[in-house]
Amino acid sequence: MKVNFRGKDGFNFTEAIENYVREKLKRISNYFNKPESLEARIVCSVLREVQTVEITIPTKQIVLRAEVSTDDLYAAIDFAIDKLETQIRKHKDKINSLYRQREGVSQFFKSNDELDIKGLEAEIVGTNLVKNKKVELRPMTAEEAAMHMELVDHDFYVFLDKETEKVSIIYKRQKDEDYAVIQTE
Repeated sequence: MKVNFRGKDGFNFTEAIENYVREKLKRISNYFNKPESLEARIVCSVLREVQTVEITIPTKQIVLRAEVSTDDLYAAIDFAIDKLETQIRKHKDKINSLYRQREGVSQFFKSNDELDIKGLEAEIVGTNLVKNKKVELRPMTAEEAAMHMELVDHDFYVFLDKETEKVSIIYKRQKDEDYAVIQTE
């Protein structure tokens, strides 16, 4: 896989960072039939103490993209790779079946038989934690939900919108620290 590095806001890549990214991208390239034909674009920036890593892998068929911001650059790289891998694993079969229907297009991703699924799962098990949690939906305004979110120190908060009487989610945007609401239908 060809890798292009670009720094923004005064960020400069060191050889160690470039090598670390290349090593981590090997996990992603294992999913593709022709990884040598792929190009990954890595954009890193620093704003105050926040390190942002954006990884984009454009192809003729799809665009894979992940963006993560943390205070640790190496952790941001790891999280972005995990996000990409989750996207691929989740949508691999859908994408293959879509492109299988097109004449002359071979399977985009490797089949499950070609992949070492158990090995990949063993590699991921330690990085993905799943927690089931039940919440009581209380009617409130978005402003009240934002306050509750801040009080529990979470990145998002699920609530029942007083005005629409529908389940909504409020979250803090990473780029500008503003709040946004996702409304369900």
